[in-house]
Formats: sequence, structure tokens, C-alpha cells
Amino acid sequence: MRILTSNRTMSMYDPYVAQTIALTRSPKDVAKLAEQFKALGDGTRLSLMMAVAAGENAEACVCDLTPETGLAQSTVSHHLKLLVDSGLLTRTQRGKWAFYALTKDAQKLLR
Repeated sequence: MRILTSNRTMSMYDPYVAQTIALTRSPKDVAKLAEQFKALGDGTRLSLMMAVAAGENAEACVCDLTPETGLAQSTVSHHLKLLVDSGLLTRTQRGKWAFYALTKDAQKLLR
């Protein structure tokens, strides 16, 4: 199996590919990782993740994230819910506002 990446051809035995394979040992881990990458495949969700990561203590309130996107609050909440469901964000309720923080999995992916 050969993978073409820009001008460099990589074999599945390439150290980078082998390292990725080593990180994903079980089918369950592969499925979880695929779901996380799928969630980050949307530009809005990726922007939201980056905004949360840039927030104080790597967390942010939905009330602060909504104006940055130019989308309705309900749409932003939907995108954030998908990120929570994929295991990339956690959600805590503080009064009437929801706060989102990066999970350890998300911190690993964003390095």
C-alpha cells in the first residue's frame, strides 16, 4: 500500500505511518479517531475548537463563541454538541450559560 502526499510517496512502513498505526491499536480506537476527524472536517467546528483552545484555561462560553462565527446561537450550539458527542469537548452549565473545554483527546489532536 502506498500513499501519495504532495511530492513525497509514503509506504505503510514509513515511520510516520507506523507511529499512527501504533497509536490506533484497536478497531474501537480507529472508529473513535475517525469520528473525531469527521467532526473537525467542518470549518465552523474547527474554528470553534481553535477558539476554545485559545480561551483562558482552554475553555470558552457559548456566549463568547457565537458572535465570532456570525451564526445563530442555536447553530453554534449544534456544532458544539457534535464536538462534545465526538469526545473533543466537555460541557459544563454555569447559570444559564454553557462552557466548553478541550478534552485530553482534543489536546493531543491539536498539538
